[in-house]
Amino acid sequence: MTGALRIGFIPLVDAAALIVAVDNGFTAAEGLDVTLVREVSWSNVRDKLNIGLFDAAHLLAPVAIASSLGIGHVKVPIVAPFNLGINGNAITVSPALHAELMTNLEGDCFDPMATALALARVVAKRRKDGAEPLTFAMTFPFSTHNYQLRFWMAAGGVDPDEDVRLVVLPPSYMVDSLASGHVDGFCVGAPWNSIAVDQGRGHILHFGSDILGHAAEKVLALRQNWAEKNSDVVAALVRACARAADFIEQSRAEAATILARPERIGVSVDIIQRTLDGRLTISRDGTVRASARYLLVGREAARPDPVQAAWLYSQMVRWGQTPLSADALRTAMGVFRQDIYEAILGPAGANVANDGIGAFAGPPFEPTDIAAHLKAFKVGRWKA
Repeated sequence: MTGALRIGFIPLVDAAALIVAVDNGFTAAEGLDVTLVREVSWSNVRDKLNIGLFDAAHLLAPVAIASSLGIGHVKVPIVAPFNLGINGNAITVSPALHAELMTNLEGDCFDPMATALALARVVAKRRKDGAEPLTFAMTFPFSTHNYQLRFWMAAGGVDPDEDVRLVVLPPSYMVDSLASGHVDGFCVGAPWNSIAVDQGRGHILHFGSDILGHAAEKVLALRQNWAEKNSDVVAALVRACARAADFIEQSRAEAATILARPERIGVSVDIIQRTLDGRLTISRDGTVRASARYLLVGREAARPDPVQAAWLYSQMVRWGQTPLSADALRTAMGVFRQDIYEAILGPAGANVANDGIGAFAGPPFEPTDIAAHLKAFKVGRWKA
């Protein structure tokens, strides 16, 4: 084993397995002395992990890939042997924009294609009227939030780089920015969508699982060279997180109490338990929507799936963040270390989505031919 570990996290519910592993004594039982360090921005978490101030981190899955490819920052190879969260995001809009969307809706308000087409109508009317473009926030350019927003908008014919403004905000700034009118909507993880609704400042339009049925959201991330030198520590940390994920599944009320502490997520126990249960109040009138797939911690979610990494890489290509390359695809898929997970915990069941992704629009995802997959989409920056 090694000395004390410092692990960075952002106060989000999908850090649950990591927080519970430490605070419920599972890491200590593995012989690990872990200090969790709460951060406000993903760039802080990434940078401190990359330069060695953190030994591990709760990290956006696409950031682990981008760091390994050297996209948007220095190149530091990262490995992700454990998924901390699958799904868990939502798209929330202001009451005013929600009313506009519903006025222009043709179809089911829970159908993302119907709302994407309604958004296209709103965008077209605003352009005709000479109004300012709508502004949407996401947490980081290399984030599932960004790609889910873009995927949804583009399915309705809205170009996210031309027809609206996309801005980056830390998760904890989203609600105030919506309330002040600086943004019209956002995509973020729990608990911030629920906080916007509870404060009467937002309406949850879609769960992230409406857009993608199975989306890698946060991973336990480690520098590759550190992980190779400390394989026993990695195994202990993965075992502790797996034990914590099982605890959360069986004892959600107790887990919610742990997570709600001020030094952890720092919001009400009720909001966190609603998130873990997948029962969210989505509007000011008290409407509740439930989904067993809203956020997966553990269950079939914990094993890293290289197909997920390939899909995230394909979105980096689609939106012009990086060129398409067979070598880069191999590197991206190699970040999600299913082999390390299975060596420590044994094999796990296959993902529920037939193609590993379960997107609401477009053809099934085929990781062996990303070029053919991207050709099926009309909106994007990549050209064959």
